[in-house]
Amino acid sequence: MTLTQRSQDADVLAQEKARALSHPVAPAPEPTAAGTQDTPATPLVTLGVVTILIGIGAGVGGTLLAALLHIVQHLAFGYAEDRVFGAQSFLSGVTAASPERRFAALTLCGAVAGLGWYALHRYGAKLVSIKEAVGRARPMPVGSTLAHALLQIVTVALGSPLGREVAPREIGALVADRLARRAGLSTAHCRLLVACGAGAGLAAVYNVPLGGAIFVLEVLLGTFAWRAVLPAFATSAIAAAVAWMGMGVEQQYTIPSFDVTAPLMGWSLVCGPLVGAAAWAYARLTEHARANAPRDWRAPVFALANFMVLGLVVAWYPQVPGNGKGPASLAFNGELVTALAFALLALRVVFTWSSLRAGAAGGLLTPGLANGALLAVVLAGVWNGAWNTVGGVLPPAWEMGVVLGAAALIGATAFLAVSMRMPITAVVLALEFTHVNQDFLAPMLLAVAGAACTARWLDQRVATTKSRGNGSNTVPSASAG
Repeated sequence: MTLTQRSQDADVLAQEKARALSHPVAPAPEPTAAGTQDTPATPLVTLGVVTILIGIGAGVGGTLLAALLHIVQHLAFGYAEDRVFGAQSFLSGVTAASPERRFAALTLCGAVAGLGWYALHRYGAKLVSIKEAVGRARPMPVGSTLAHALLQIVTVALGSPLGREVAPREIGALVADRLARRAGLSTAHCRLLVACGAGAGLAAVYNVPLGGAIFVLEVLLGTFAWRAVLPAFATSAIAAAVAWMGMGVEQQYTIPSFDVTAPLMGWSLVCGPLVGAAAWAYARLTEHARANAPRDWRAPVFALANFMVLGLVVAWYPQVPGNGKGPASLAFNGELVTALAFALLALRVVFTWSSLRAGAAGGLLTPGLANGALLAVVLAGVWNGAWNTVGGVLPPAWEMGVVLGAAALIGATAFLAVSMRMPITAVVLALEFTHVNQDFLAPMLLAVAGAACTARWLDQRVATTKSRGNGSNTVPSASAG
């Protein structure tokens, strides 16, 4: 190195030292105990206040929707008009109404459903489902969401065979979405609280605080992490407590006491796969109907025709209209014979499909529960008939008959677990709906396990068939039933 080069390097070093002295660098932040740098504190107070307000809002919303449902039911079918929440059931009110009044109510249902949803899809803002709001953090439009929820409640009250539980879930999610955004919470917190609001709406309208929370964790969020468990439990509990003030502490189904016997365990083992296959097919049928529902001028025509035909059928079968609570109650209490249960099952499946295909909207939770109960009565009737045939040649200790009501509850739980892909939630809801003895968990879980495994196997078979049809050697993973 030459003397000139050494002189130039010395000058560069001197200039760098001078800049360092004139502009000192701030020291790096100290690491925390976890080994990471300090981050802004989570607004726990804000998060807690919003969580409480969401529970209150979902509870009030669920109570108001339930009141509207009962008012429309009482006026449409002419029963218990002096009370909003009365002891008389919807099934007894429809049964007491004349055939002409039933037909008129279902015709009005078709007109409201067809014109209402046609106008909503044509003139309203695009609907954002709860799944989209949770998964993609998309804001829910206020006007369209309210109209969608009210249409569901009114049409179910007038006799639509779909469920009413989606409406309070949408209202709870809407309340959570507005409050979380107004509070300036992060996107992750908004998505979490929207899911909690939806579960709180379910908890309020059916008085199922644990079921609403488990629905959030299993179905909407797919996690049981503490950060999700705490707000889910809090919002559902608050919403249910608020609803008690308006509707009272209501039990959805009153059932007799059931004994867990060896024949019932054996029947659960056999019926699980059969119910699972039926529920799997039912879920695909309803998904196809929803995907192909009209949104244009055909919607009013299809809806009116569908519900007018249903109105004619209701003249002979008053158990068919509504969300399915009536026939499910009959099944749980052993008040159905096999032939009637089969007829009601066929009619409810057909009209659930046709109503969705005509463009009506609504839930499938209570309809699925009813279909499972009716199917189980049919299967248990066949089971009992078969054992009665061979009973003469078997010793009395080998008696394998089962109680129809107990079989119906087991079948309803297994069907719901597969049709809505929520096995844990289905078991919890069955317990809270009926307050059945906890010993009954053994046959229920056995049937749910068989049903879910069967549904998963069918999913894999369909995935394998599609993969072979596409010429691929890779089989997509199938979702659990």
